[in-house]
Amino acid sequence: MSNKRVNVSETIFYCCNYALFVFLTIACIYPFYYILIYSISDPTKAAGGLFLLPKGINFVNYENLLNMKIIYSTFLISLLRTIIGTLITVACCTFFSYIVTKQELYFRKLIYRFVVITLYFNAGLIPWYLTMKLLHLDNNFLLYVLPMAINGFYIVLIKTFIEQLPAALEESAMMDGAGYLKIFRNIIVPLSMPIIATIAVFAAVDQWNAWQDNYFLVTKESLQTLQVMLYNYLNSAVSTNPMDVLDGAENKVTPESIKMTMTMIVTLPILLVYPFMQRFFVKGIMLGAVKG
Repeated sequence: MSNKRVNVSETIFYCCNYALFVFLTIACIYPFYYILIYSISDPTKAAGGLFLLPKGINFVNYENLLNMKIIYSTFLISLLRTIIGTLITVACCTFFSYIVTKQELYFRKLIYRFVVITLYFNAGLIPWYLTMKLLHLDNNFLLYVLPMAINGFYIVLIKTFIEQLPAALEESAMMDGAGYLKIFRNIIVPLSMPIIATIAVFAAVDQWNAWQDNYFLVTKESLQTLQVMLYNYLNSAVSTNPMDVLDGAENKVTPESIKMTMTMIVTLPILLVYPFMQRFFVKGIMLGAVKG
């Protein structure tokens, strides 16, 4: 009798858990689904409201946006900053993490603590803005890649991983005459590929989503990113005649349909990449939790 009660209790518990997780999953997915069906619906019909299915499926919104010349240049800048910025961040953080594991480095612990403290405190927007201006990074593509070259969180993860590697590997390489650079290139980097892949995913997502540096310090149209273009559409007072925004578009669109379509274009790359890279996110979090 008691076993039956336990089984019933467990069944109720699992049913509640599954129901909760299904609800949370739907709550996370539905906003993206809503943006998608709105963007492929007829703009005038969608203005009346949508729930589960699009109304009057057409791709007029995408056609109008793709006819805008600026969208290609902004997409290219966002893509370049993501690729180049990720490579620089991974290279700098990996090498820095390896250096601070060496006992021979003077003030090693102090240097590492200065980096870790940035996880808890930052100078704020105004000092950051003034520093970037003094370094002449305003209206400069380097603004997108250099300030993010070192990240305290990434360094903690990589340093933790490197310290878990067998010390005998480095000792045997030194006995064969290898220096630190050769050890780093031929031993540390190949063995650290799991954590490097994790950092690469984190850095790529951060770079793709970044927009504040562009918003505050870049005025050149040739350096605008896709994210700031989206921000401007979402926050500016869109004209009552959306044709003015779309360079002579022939099809009738609405401000809301433009916003939804632009949002979908900006988020689509991450939505496509993230499911394949999710295991790297989980591994990175687990590695950081093992040892600080």
